[in-house]
Amino acid sequence: MCGRFAITLPPDAMAQLFDAQPSNDLPHVPNYNVCPTVQVHAAMSDETGRRLVSMRWGFLPHWYKTPTDGPLLINARAETIAEKPAFRSAARDRRCLIPATGFYEWTKDAEGNRLPWYITRADGEPMVFAGVWQDWTRGDSPVRSCAIVTTGANEQIGSIHHRMPVILDPADWGLWLGEEGKGAARLMRAAPEGALRFHRVDRAVNSNRASGPHLIEPIEA
Repeated sequence: MCGRFAITLPPDAMAQLFDAQPSNDLPHVPNYNVCPTVQVHAAMSDETGRRLVSMRWGFLPHWYKTPTDGPLLINARAETIAEKPAFRSAARDRRCLIPATGFYEWTKDAEGNRLPWYITRADGEPMVFAGVWQDWTRGDSPVRSCAIVTTGANEQIGSIHHRMPVILDPADWGLWLGEEGKGAARLMRAAPEGALRFHRVDRAVNSNRASGPHLIEPIEA
């Protein structure tokens, strides 16, 4: 799964990365502790071209009467996304790209303490997660929400967690966004072995209130 990540790229760098027009309400960066329900950056594509916009991380199906009316849907499983009522329409028509500098996963020690790890691309480039989005129109104002698509982990990341986000290379962005016809389903796979690297970080990140660049600094495992 992906339950926490970091983003340090400035908005103009993200807009340039995706060749997208940025909106005026993008979330503050850097954010070293992006948590569920906060606003995140996402690139989407429509008849006007690509846009970099703000979305709530926590997908809201149209039948939710309030944002807390059901489970918090921060991830969508690649294996079932096309069949699940919450996601199947978005998987077909509303896909997005969610940039990150890296993401966190946890293991446990013999005493049951949660030990955080920070995972990045091995080449140092930004990560781009496959996402799906939905406009939720109940309440006083519409909410644009999203979920990160996950798949079974490769062997490397499997040593930490059995699932991982779908990470897309630049050559695949257009297909995922629906700009290059059909076939996006084949992109929902684990990153190749060796494409990522990871290190232990301080347990301070276990708190969703923690912030600052020290959260991603390596410590001895």
